[in-house]
Amino acid sequence: MPEVPSNPRAGRILVVDDEPHIRRVLSAILGGQGYDVVMASDGAEGLGELGVAGADLVILDLMMPGANGLEILAKIRSDKALAATPVIILTAKGQDTDRDAALAGGANDFLTKPFSPKKLIARIEEILGRG
Repeated sequence: MPEVPSNPRAGRILVVDDEPHIRRVLSAILGGQGYDVVMASDGAEGLGELGVAGADLVILDLMMPGANGLEILAKIRSDKALAATPVIILTAKGQDTDRDAALAGGANDFLTKPFSPKKLIARIEEILGRG
């Protein structure tokens, strides 16, 4: 897939999801909106990328091998340098208890898969103050 040119005005979004298909779909959707999209296939890779280059927003899956999304969210929120980074949980887990745990853990929003691309973009723009 060709890389989408960076648009600093749109912002940098880190997608952390173990499903290659979801990463490709999100890259196309977000790149099409002018976002600079960076991908990570698990929590450790995502935290490393976030620590090195930062992000304006993180899209985080809950169910991943190794550390799950809630554990990664807790690490982001406990790190002074990363704590203010907005996080949207995007997951196949749609129970109220999953949503409640994610929001209580500091997620800015919670969307379930399958998701509406328009709704995701609207939520991102709202969180980033561009909507």
